[in-house]
Amino acid sequence: MLRLSAGFFRALALPLCAVPDSSVNLPEEPDASALDPEEPDGLGSPDSPDETDDGEACLAMGGQAVMDGIIIRNGDMYSLAVRLKDQRIAVERRPWKTVFRSSLARKPFVRGFPQLVETLINGVKALNRSAELAESDGAEALSSAQMALTLLAALALAVGLFVVAPHLLSIFMEFLGLGGAVEGLSFHLWDGFFKFAIFLGYIGAISLMPEIRAVFQYHGAEHKVIRAYEAGGEVSAQSAAPFSRLHPRCGTTFLLFVLSLAIVLHAVLVPPFLWLWNPQSAVAKHAGTLAFKVLLMAPISALAYEAIRWAARLGSVPGRLLRAPGLFLQALTTREPDAAQLEVAVAALREALGEKAGARVVPPAYTVLE
Repeated sequence: MLRLSAGFFRALALPLCAVPDSSVNLPEEPDASALDPEEPDGLGSPDSPDETDDGEACLAMGGQAVMDGIIIRNGDMYSLAVRLKDQRIAVERRPWKTVFRSSLARKPFVRGFPQLVETLINGVKALNRSAELAESDGAEALSSAQMALTLLAALALAVGLFVVAPHLLSIFMEFLGLGGAVEGLSFHLWDGFFKFAIFLGYIGAISLMPEIRAVFQYHGAEHKVIRAYEAGGEVSAQSAAPFSRLHPRCGTTFLLFVLSLAIVLHAVLVPPFLWLWNPQSAVAKHAGTLAFKVLLMAPISALAYEAIRWAARLGSVPGRLLRAPGLFLQALTTREPDAAQLEVAVAALREALGEKAGARVVPPAYTVLE
């Protein structure tokens, strides 16, 4: 159950915080003033390596907290660093599984959904592997069928909590006379309210689990190390500690955009859908509406991806206003890491960068697993 809860949470975050994090385009010679802020958190861009607006080649970097560790993606590979039971740090370099290779999957207003799917697949795979290392110090990996079941269970839980449950609660508000029918605006306003309430309640509930609190600490460690790397100086556990555990490009903001856009698009698109398809049975009507909402997840995630890129380009005041809710949510999904967790994050960054890390990334001793 623990692994399912963690996997579901990270899957939703793109790693809410996760996705799945502090994804940025980092020039090969990092300079804080040269960073391209447009990439949201998650595990990097689907079309990495990317280019800045002036054509400079960049490295698409992003990370995610996992069980007792962190992964950091660099292009077509990622590093997984985990603190073992004997307190050693084990690091693996693993290929990033690309599902969508078509150039269409990289087009604006399309790329968001393929990015989400790939992040879910790779994130759950890395999460399961980190749990195996942390619990068994190198146990055999789960089979493809077991990982597929984990992913499907996480997706089913996500749909149940954030699509089905709010819809049913909105029906109950209609029954109480406090809301309208599914064709009306009030129904979708209630639906949106319950979406956010369930989401915040879920985060609050899982944060009570000690293992999940540790995931939140690693999330904060990953942000601190990425910030230290962006700053251009030496990157070590000591130098990263003073930096903020919040990151403006965290994928947490992506999920907020998804929830917000879902409210708007459901209110706009469900009424004409029911005008075209309006069965006599109330059960059939609501079942069809729920199926339509599930299908809308693809365009909603694609629009949210573009919206967060646009928000990152805004000027200081509008940009801060749009990023403020995401930073507030990060206060819930991150915790202050300790020195040992920061060491794991530095080791993950060093292995992800490889030779490009140079002398300024100073990791602790760690073991590279073949």
